[in-house]
Amino acid sequence: MSQQAVWKPSEEQMRNLRLYRWMQKHGYDDYDHFYHKSIEDIEWFWEEAIKEIGIEWFQPYSQPLDLSLGVQWPKWFVDGKINVTHNALDKWIFRNDTKKKPAIIYENESETVTTITYEDLEREVSRFARGLRSLGLQKGDTVVLFMPMVPETVVAMLAISRIGAIFTPVFSGYAPDAISKRVEAAQAKCVITADGFTRRQKKIRMKPTLDQALQDNESVQHVLVVSNIKEEVPMHEGRDLLWENVLQDGDPVPCEQMQSDDPFMLIYTSGTTSRPKGIIHTHSGFPVKAAFDAGMTMDVCQEDKMLWVTDMGWMMGPFLVYGTLLNGATMVLLDGSPDYPDPGRLWRLVEKHQLTHIGISPTLIRALMPQGEKWYRDCDLSSLKLFGSTGEPWNPEPWLWLFNEVGKKNIPIYNYSGGTEISGGIFGNVLLKPIVPTAFNVALPGMHADILNPEGESVLGLPEEVGELVLKKPWVGMAHGFWQEPERYERTYWSRWPDTWVHGDWVKQDGEGHWYITGRSDDTLNIAGKRMGPAEMESILVQHDSVKEAGTIGVPDEIKGEVAVCFVVLTSEDQVAPEKDELRQELKTLVGEKLGKALRPKDVHFVSDLPKTRNAKVMRRVIRAAYLGEDLGDTSALENPDVLDEINRVQSVNK
Repeated sequence: MSQQAVWKPSEEQMRNLRLYRWMQKHGYDDYDHFYHKSIEDIEWFWEEAIKEIGIEWFQPYSQPLDLSLGVQWPKWFVDGKINVTHNALDKWIFRNDTKKKPAIIYENESETVTTITYEDLEREVSRFARGLRSLGLQKGDTVVLFMPMVPETVVAMLAISRIGAIFTPVFSGYAPDAISKRVEAAQAKCVITADGFTRRQKKIRMKPTLDQALQDNESVQHVLVVSNIKEEVPMHEGRDLLWENVLQDGDPVPCEQMQSDDPFMLIYTSGTTSRPKGIIHTHSGFPVKAAFDAGMTMDVCQEDKMLWVTDMGWMMGPFLVYGTLLNGATMVLLDGSPDYPDPGRLWRLVEKHQLTHIGISPTLIRALMPQGEKWYRDCDLSSLKLFGSTGEPWNPEPWLWLFNEVGKKNIPIYNYSGGTEISGGIFGNVLLKPIVPTAFNVALPGMHADILNPEGESVLGLPEEVGELVLKKPWVGMAHGFWQEPERYERTYWSRWPDTWVHGDWVKQDGEGHWYITGRSDDTLNIAGKRMGPAEMESILVQHDSVKEAGTIGVPDEIKGEVAVCFVVLTSEDQVAPEKDELRQELKTLVGEKLGKALRPKDVHFVSDLPKTRNAKVMRRVIRAAYLGEDLGDTSALENPDVLDEINRVQSVNK
């Protein structure tokens, strides 16, 4: 059933959008017609896209796309020579309107602000690149970044690319084992870290964690340490150096001329096995897709400032870097909790820095909702073009709270979904079309999305038919395989249907063409032959006043084949056992009333938290494994692994 739009662009707003002006340049006033052209002729589309965002080449490419190795292995911009650092940084310092504008605004937890211009950033990148070369690092070497969200992290990324090496960002909150696996898999020669960072005035020490991770490592020759919290840390003689001792003055270091499909970044994502997947991204891939999505679909312009609440180890960290810098805009780095020292921090950041784009997660908004209006009431949010949102599906109440109460119905919510392997989004809320709560109003330009049923037949355009999200054609930014595991890459995304990327999301469209993600397809519930995404059941549970969050899994059942089991986090921890028993029955009944008795959950369990990654994704796979006592697989991305014992105990009690 279609929802009513709550935000619609005015004619003036549409005319001022970069996307609209670009469409008009090619003779299109209507987004849908333009989108169909973009997926019918992908060579034309992506060639025009790189022209529009101003990608510069050291050597022109001979053809936009070569599919001779199959759609699984496209070669974009054949024979072209490029370097991401040139396009993100160098080209801007030769322009009077950009060289002295802020590239980075950094604010730490104590609310101290540092501003770095494009000119300043280029100088520091050259100094660090020169230092890396003096250590013997060269083209093709891999460097792991175990860093907080500080300017040195961005300097390192750009310097590593400048000399043709490859960086691997890892989550700043990882434990030693998770770091060790990624360093070993990447065969890193160098690791860059910090002494630590602060969260809610507590010092989190990173260097000792890294030392533990590297105990048995044989590939790492250098560890470079940033003094972020000014703590003394143990230094391994002959291996460890302070950041400031690596920087070297001298003439600017020219960018290494790289082939368009040379790797510049590996991002490791959690898998269902114990081995993380090393996603390969190229100089003409991830940066171009991130810059396109930010610039052309989120309308990031040179005068704009974007903050995304994230970590550099997650995809949205690098997205923030390249989405801003390739568009000549300003990134705002936040190192600290967005609700500390109080729940008004996030909104004060908007007013203080005149942010135009701010990226949040639904989980963060759910946490801020109960704090009351005093924290945002007096903040001026008029600079905002949009709220960005990614990481997980919304449920209606927090979406509407953000839109109606905080944004006063004036600021659109740009729902954005894709992934690390995509380099950005498959779906978004372009500002040319109306926006309805919790949905995506389009598949983004160049992304040939479809919905397939279990038989491989398209159900696109059939309202409310749920199926697998697939992509029918390659795109710029598509993963260039897994690091040293090409067969695993093909098996993961290309093995189900011929020449079809299976993304792993369960999606549907309503009668108006709005897209909804109902959950991961490997999370899909199949209850007595009725398929549904867990998010649908979770959205019903969180409608109850006593429920803060919910996670739903499917477990084996002799009669139905599979039944739903729900895990609920309460808004108050003060409820006693008899009240919980009553609430449990209420919640089961509520789901039965909304979805039908056949889909009523078998059980509802109350837990203190749900297992989540730092960017707030609930890991249902891990909930299921803990509940059933199965192998947990890779849990290194979890921010709160202790909750797994609680889930496991729930099942033990039931037995």
